Amino acid sequence: MFDTLYIAWKYITYNRLKTFILVACITIIAALPLALEILLDESERQLALRADSSPLLIGAKGSALDLVMNSLYFGDEVPETITMAAAEQVMDTDLAAPIPLFVRFKARDFPVVGTTLDYFDFRKLEFARGEMFVMLGQCVIGAEVSRKLNLEPGDHIVTSPETLFNIAGVYPLKMKITGVLAPTHSADDLAVFVDIPTAWVINGLGHGHQDVTKTTDSSVILKKEKGNVTANAKLMQYTEITEENIDSFHLHGDPSEFPLTAVLAVPYDEKSGTILQGRYLKKNTPYQIVRPKEVIDTLMANIFKIRNVLDAVIMLVGTATLLALILVFSLSLRLREKEIDVIFKLGCSRATIARLLGAEVFIIVLISGTVCASLLGVVLHYDQLLVRSLFI
Repeated sequence: MFDTLYIAWKYITYNRLKTFILVACITIIAALPLALEILLDESERQLALRADSSPLLIGAKGSALDLVMNSLYFGDEVPETITMAAAEQVMDTDLAAPIPLFVRFKARDFPVVGTTLDYFDFRKLEFARGEMFVMLGQCVIGAEVSRKLNLEPGDHIVTSPETLFNIAGVYPLKMKITGVLAPTHSADDLAVFVDIPTAWVINGLGHGHQDVTKTTDSSVILKKEKGNVTANAKLMQYTEITEENIDSFHLHGDPSEFPLTAVLAVPYDEKSGTILQGRYLKKNTPYQIVRPKEVIDTLMANIFKIRNVLDAVIMLVGTATLLALILVFSLSLRLREKEIDVIFKLGCSRATIARLLGAEVFIIVLISGTVCASLLGVVLHYDQLLVRSLFI
C-alpha cells in the first residue's frame, strides 16, 4: 500500500502544473459554497442581533430599510431628515426614552454618529482607553477606527467634506479624541461618536467667529458704528473648537427644528411600545415608526432567495467542473496508455494499475481537502471582520 502511494506521489509531484490545476478546481468547488454559507450565517447573526436589541426606530416616511441600515449599521444611504422635535415628542408621551441620532457625515471614511450619552448606556459601550467627550468638538472612536488609523486619546480626527466644493462654506471640523471604545464586534467599532450639537456644527448650523470688537485686522471690518461692528466675509470661521474659542461658537436658529436622521425609541415596557406605535399610524404624520427586527427579517428573507439562486448556480458550475475533471482524468489515461502498457508488461496486474491510479486521485483529493479546510478555518476565524467589510 505504501509503495503504491509513494509511486503515485512521485508521479503527481513530477506533473506539478497538472496537479496544481486539479487541486485548485476541487478546492474551489468545495470551499466556495461552504465559505458563502459561513459568511451568510454570520451576517444574519450580526444583523439580527443588533436589530433584536433595537426596539423601535422613528424617522421620516420613506424607505424603512434605508432608515434601519443608516441608524443601526451607519450605512451610506442617508434617509430624509426629521427634526429634534420628534425626539421631544417621544419624551412627552412618557412611553419610551428617545435617543436621537444624526448619521450623515464621515471622518476619514468612517461614519460620524451624532447622539447622546444615553446611546452608550443603551448599547453597553465601555471604554478601553480615555473617557467620554465633555465639550463641543470632542469625540470618541470605535476600536477598529483606532486600530486602522492608529489613533489614541489626545489625537485629532478631521471630518470629510460632503463635496469637493462646499458652496455653503461649511469647513471640515478638527475634533479631539477623548476616548477609544472597547471592541464590540458591531458597527460601533467602525464609528466616530460626537454629541448632537457637534454634529450640527459639522452640518454648518453652528460656528465660531473672531471677536471683531477686539481684532486688530481692519480688513475684516465692513462698518463700525457706536455699539455695533459689522464684519465682512473675510471673518475667520474656526475649524477646531478649543477651550479658548468655545465661547464664540453658537447655533443659528431653534434647536428643536435642527435635523436628525432618526430617533431610537426604547419603550419602558411592551405595552408602552405598542401604544407608541399606534400613535404613528395616522396618515397625516410626517414620521414612520418601524421595528428593526421586522425590517431585517424581510431583508434576510430576500437574501435567502438570492442564496438559493447562488446555490443553484454553484451546483451547476460544480457539476460542470466535476465533469471537466473526469474528462481530464480520461484524457490523461489515454495519454498514459504506453506507460500503463509498460507497467502491465513488467508483471503488474490490472488491479495494481487501478490502485496506482486510485492512489493519485486519493492524494489529489486529500491535498484539496486540506487546503479547503485551511481556507474555511481562516473564514471562520475572520468571519465577523469579513461580514462587516463585505456585507454590513
